[in-house]
Formats: sequence, structure tokens, C-alpha cells
Amino acid sequence: MTTGGGPGRETARLLDSPVLGLLPWIIFAVVVGPGRFELGVGLSLACAVAVVLAGRIWRPHSSWKLLEVCDVAFFGVLAVVGALATPGALRWLETYAGEIANLALVVIAFGSMALRSPFTLPYAREQVPRAHWDSPVFLRTNYLITGVWGAAFLVAAVAGGYADLVQHDPDNIWTGWIVQIAAIVVALRFTRWYPARVRARAAAGDAADPPPDKEL
Repeated sequence: MTTGGGPGRETARLLDSPVLGLLPWIIFAVVVGPGRFELGVGLSLACAVAVVLAGRIWRPHSSWKLLEVCDVAFFGVLAVVGALATPGALRWLETYAGEIANLALVVIAFGSMALRSPFTLPYAREQVPRAHWDSPVFLRTNYLITGVWGAAFLVAAVAGGYADLVQHDPDNIWTGWIVQIAAIVVALRFTRWYPARVRARAAAGDAADPPPDKEL
């Protein structure tokens, strides 16, 4: 990990954050819409590939991240599907693209937990000595953070589905935007708050294990 200050340190911090792996999905959510499915997929796929390449260039010895590999695979598949889809299928994809993306993230989050490798784990391991990787506190913290992200994606998927299927208004200010954004903001804040809380408890002597990680 880069130890100096300046841009190098900021780049290292960004590469150590799972938020970077979510960037292609954020781009997709912002861009996709009627007549913009291919554009949204293309930009997201380009971003996903750029994120993977950035990790290989700036951190050549770092581990591969499940989330980032899934980014490339998901948007690569969507690019092929979009290129082959009929006009009717493309309209369907444009309508439900948000729910498809959020449900895919739910599968990634809870699937990684089922495989005993929460998607936040590789990022957290970049920030702590190898001796702490198997500590119960460290692992429990990453399971919990990944679970919170999975719950946030599920809330966003349900809200978006309600807006599309029940309200027939994907741009509804509450279900189409506020609820979904709020769920992600809660997950982001929890990702910052919870490790700090565990570190504080460890420093106070309330936990036998070392702090779980630095700021994700």
C-alpha cells in the first residue's frame, strides 16, 4: 500500500474501497433510460474494465476483487444481449434495467456471503496485516458490511419494482429516487461508521482481536 501523501495515497485509498467496484453500477443507474440502454451499458462496461486495469497497474500484487470481476461479466453480458435484442426486448430492458442491476447486486452480495467470501473482504485485506485476516472480528465485520449492502440493494430493487409495476412511474420522486438513494447512503455511512466503532472498542480493551480494518 502506498504510504506517502498526495495523489498516490488518495489513489491507493480509492482502490482499497468497494465503492470503486460499485462505480459502474452508479453510472448505469444515472445514464440508462428510454433510448439510452446501449449508452448506459457501454459506459458502465468501459468503467468496469478501467477499474480492473487500474487495480492491475497501481496495485499489481493485489488480489482480484469478486465485485470488479462481476462488474465486467455483468455489463459484458448486457452489452451482448442489448446488441442482439429485438426492439420490444430492448424496451423491456430499458424499463426494468434498474431492477435487473439491483437484483444482480443482491445476488453478488449474498452470494459472496454464501461462498464465505464477502465482497468487501478483499478490499479490507488490502488495509490490514495478513496475520489479522482470519480473526473473528475482522471476518464478522466484513460479513455484516456486505449484508448491509445486500439489504440496501434489495430495498432499491423493491422500490424500483414498485415504481415500475404498481405506480407505472419509474421517475416517482419517492420510490424511483429518494428511497433507493437513501438505501445506498445508509450502506455507505455504515461502511464508514461500523469499522470505526469496532476499532474504538478494540482500543478500549472491549475486543480481543485487533481492529477489523481501516476506513473502507
